[in-house]
Formats: sequence, C-alpha cells, structure tokens
Amino acid sequence: MRIEDFDYELPSGLIAQTPIEPRDAARLLVDQGSSLPLHRHVKDFVEFCQPGDVVVVNDTKVIPARLRLRRKSGGAAEVLLLEQSKTSPSSWEALIRPAKRLKVGEMLFAGDDSEIVRIGERTESGDTFTVELSGQTHSEIQSLLMKYGEMPLPPYIATRLDQPDRYQTVYANRPASAAAPTAGLHFTPSLMSEIKDAGIKILTVDLTVGLDTFAPVTTPNPLDHPMHSEFYRVSQETLDECRSATRVIAVGTTATRALESAATNSVLSGRTKIFISRGYEFKVVDLMLTNFHMPRTTLLMMIDAFVGSRWRDLYAGAITERYRLLSFGDAMLLNRHLD
Repeated sequence: MRIEDFDYELPSGLIAQTPIEPRDAARLLVDQGSSLPLHRHVKDFVEFCQPGDVVVVNDTKVIPARLRLRRKSGGAAEVLLLEQSKTSPSSWEALIRPAKRLKVGEMLFAGDDSEIVRIGERTESGDTFTVELSGQTHSEIQSLLMKYGEMPLPPYIATRLDQPDRYQTVYANRPASAAAPTAGLHFTPSLMSEIKDAGIKILTVDLTVGLDTFAPVTTPNPLDHPMHSEFYRVSQETLDECRSATRVIAVGTTATRALESAATNSVLSGRTKIFISRGYEFKVVDLMLTNFHMPRTTLLMMIDAFVGSRWRDLYAGAITERYRLLSFGDAMLLNRHLD
C-alpha cells in the first residue's frame, strides 16, 4: 500500500468556503455500485432508507477551540485546543504555533492583555503540547472560550463564518470536539422529523473529533501512520439496536469509527486508535453518509476500505458535476454491499 493510492486532483475552486442554505439543500451523490450514481439532494435522504434501518449520528459539539493570542514580546501565537483533561478542567492537549519558539512556562495573552494560556510540555506523540488555561472550573473555562475562542474551521476555509452555529450540527450535545462531524451539518430539524416519521430510528454515539482531523498522512506506507487516540462512547442500547436493525446507516466517518470501535474492541466507552483501512472487515455499518475528504488522509482510507477502489469513480464524477467539496461541501451515500 502506498500513500499515492489515496491521492486525487482536488480542484481548489470546488472547495466550499461557506455552508449552503438550507442545510439539506446540499447535493447528494448516491452510490449505485457498478451502475452510475444518482445525483440528488440531502433533503431526499429518506427515499434511500428502508424499513428496519437505523440512522446513527455523532452528537458531539464543537467548542470555540481556536485561540489567537500574543506573546509577551508582542509576537503572534495560536493555540488549537484538542481535548480537555479528565482530571483538571484547565488542562488541555493542544496544537500550538509557533511550536519551536514557544517555551515551557511561557504565558500567552489576549488582545486585552488578559492571561489566557500557559505553555506546558510536549506530549508523548511529540506533535502536541499540554497547556493550562486561566480558569479553575468548567464554567470559568467555558466563559473564557466563549469570550476569546473562535470556531476551529479547517485551514482551507478562508471565508469568515458569520454564524458560528453553522459549524455545528442541529443535534449537537456534549461540548468537546475540535472539529465538526461534517456529514451531520446537512441535517435540519425537519429532515430529522421526516426520518422519524418514516419509522426510522435515529441513534446517537459520541466521538470527540481530535488530532487526526488535522494530521495528514506523511509516511510512504500509510499503514505506518501513527493514529492518535480519540474518546468515544456507544451505549449498549445503541449497539443492540444496530445489531437488530436491517441496515445501519452511519452519518459520517466519526459515527462509523465509534460504532466499529465498540464492536471491534468489545468496549462501549474509552479511547480508540482503530485504523480502518483496506482489508478491514466492517462489523456494524452498512451504509455511510459522508462528505468528500482531502487526499492522502485516513478518512479517505476509510472510504477506500468501505467501497473499494470505486471511490475514485465517485470522486471523479462528483468533480465533473462540480459538487462542492470538503467540510462545507456536498455529501455522498455509500453502500459497502454493492458490487
């Protein structure tokens, strides 16, 4: 396996810079296996559900995790919070810039001179740092982030987001993630109601979206890529419902990773380093609603494991039809059982 196996030409002009309105007006490319895909819209999603299906969403909530700060010297610094410590509300794992210049113990300040972040040691991975925020309780930390933080949009989105809740699913629940489970951004309250009215159960899981959203695969053999662990939680009720369902439709790669982690590890809650790549045997998920992903990423490797090499034809077709790509882009519905 080579990293080039997961490369494709990504036209910069098709990278969506703003979310579409309404949410479910996004286009939906429907996988038909060896037949040509259908071109529909997310609002038509229920048409592709069947009696006995369940739909599983990741209800993690994005926090305003990007802090644009300054050093005492006046130089700019940026902190991207990835995950809060389970033992201390003020302690976080974070990506920081400029990583090579910032020193352990250095304090970073907001524009109003408030002390915001103290730099700690590098973590075991070497890619991230432990940082301490200026606050002792969960409510103090939440207030600090609401005042000084920004939604952590991916670096390929250059347009300012005027409505931060558009980088949040309508069913978001527990504040934790450093990135949105973007396939879920297409759902509206009315679409959720339509799914339920059709007799399709909507189940929830929790996967805290972390570093692997930001970390590209840089090793020549992608199987040598070190996966970072992410917290997940799947209730026994959700797993039982999935096992008794006719088909399980996961909304996004994160919901897929949570379900497959619970089934593979036989553990309902904890940290997962599961690397879903070519040859993986799926145990829970039958269909996946997902956005289009960056080249050379573990997310694209998961898609390859799910539907095989036909992802290339699906991506090529979407590009020809000028679908909007990546986080604020359009979606596709994949079925791993089709030839």
